[in-house]
Amino acid sequence: MTPALELESLTKQYKTQRALDAVSLRIGAGEIFALLGPNGAGKTTLIGAVCGLVKKTSGTVRLFGVDLDVDGVTPRYSVGLVPQEINFDPFFTVRESLRIQQGYFGQRHDDARIDELLAALALTAKADTQTRALSGGMKRRLLIAKALVHRPKLVFLDEPTAGVDVELRRDLWSYVRRLREQGTTVVLTTHYLEEAEELADRVGIIDGGRLLLVEDKAALMRRMGERAWTVRFSAPVRALPDGVAGTLDDDGRALTFIERPGGPSGAEVLRSAYAAQLPVADLALRPAKLEDILVRVLNGQEADR
Repeated sequence: MTPALELESLTKQYKTQRALDAVSLRIGAGEIFALLGPNGAGKTTLIGAVCGLVKKTSGTVRLFGVDLDVDGVTPRYSVGLVPQEINFDPFFTVRESLRIQQGYFGQRHDDARIDELLAALALTAKADTQTRALSGGMKRRLLIAKALVHRPKLVFLDEPTAGVDVELRRDLWSYVRRLREQGTTVVLTTHYLEEAEELADRVGIIDGGRLLLVEDKAALMRRMGERAWTVRFSAPVRALPDGVAGTLDDDGRALTFIERPGGPSGAEVLRSAYAAQLPVADLALRPAKLEDILVRVLNGQEADR
């Protein structure tokens, strides 16, 4: 199947800064791809180069198999973008804004599609409200509706839930899954890493314009994920017996153990603690988090995959 997006050695050089450094990437049709990295890493520049908002310095961009150097218009009719900045005319109503957006993409007015998005994003009650009267969260909802109103095959969500309430965030997660079920490809950038952990099929980590890692999310969590176990004792333990791994805290009432791939498991450590007749009273487990993996990769640990 033809990929939705292909990048080959995509480079963007400003006067003294290389915002994108020979980025090569392939994103398949119908997948959710999370592009993660710190502020200034190159995420928005990459999206802008694909969407026509940034002029690349060199490299190749293909949308749905079409080289944008050959045809830079037609493939982009099938792309939607939720930008970080709010960018619509404040004097149109919500419904008018969506109708205008359909026209930008050469489509007839489709009120059924507009009503569908208004309902999905809880904007129905605001359909005839001028956009300048919307709250910040409602404006963010409208940006998402504008990006989706023309039924794009590829959608870029650039920090789509920044500054919005938890309810919208959950609603958007559900809608993104529906998009994938319909065959839409979604590229997500976010600083809420629980979003990427919840939604993404694959993860890419970028920093300083370089793509450090691209990997299946589940495989990445298995390979680099670390779980933290805390075993609490009913009485102080002066020292850990041989064969019990971990770190004893200062008052001897808790044992902390980090479970890493390839090392002993937390269950094995717990069995050793019971075998040594330590006074185990309670157990807490913090699961592996994508946030921890991101920090490790950005610090130079285990990248280039």
